[in-house]
Amino acid sequence: MIKRTPMNQETQTGFTLIELMVTVLILSILAAIAIPSYLGSVRQARRTEAKTAILDIAGREERYFNTNNAYTNVQANLGYGTSTAAMTNYVVGSGYYQVTVYSPATGFNANGPASPSYEIIATPYTAAQQKDTLCMLFTVDSTGKQTANTSTTGGGTDTTSSCW
Repeated sequence: MIKRTPMNQETQTGFTLIELMVTVLILSILAAIAIPSYLGSVRQARRTEAKTAILDIAGREERYFNTNNAYTNVQANLGYGTSTAAMTNYVVGSGYYQVTVYSPATGFNANGPASPSYEIIATPYTAAQQKDTLCMLFTVDSTGKQTANTSTTGGGTDTTSSCW
């Protein structure tokens, strides 16, 4: 049996406006969930880079101490090029954090260890990372104490347990 369609009836192809709007709505919901999650993961990876950098510097400080019986904040002494400048606002890794080395410890750790000592502080360098208000500051001192804070001045909330 042959099925015939009337000559005046046309077949329609494509999407209706409602189908298109439902698709846009679903994509918007997925983007609203995925983008903040992705940005959080990126910030967390940058935090890891900063923590790795300051722990590396702490290891270099200990090696320098074993040889010279003193700590240092000079870039060349810590193996960061040939500069005799102090490691102040030294940009590390991919450039999202900057590091300052205090030797003896005179940074944010007012009640820190007596000389010989050091304190290494990492703070966000770029505007993108400064939006990470949970972990704005990382520190490590010569006693091995690791801290994190919600303020770049050290006066915020202690977030060590969630950031380290």
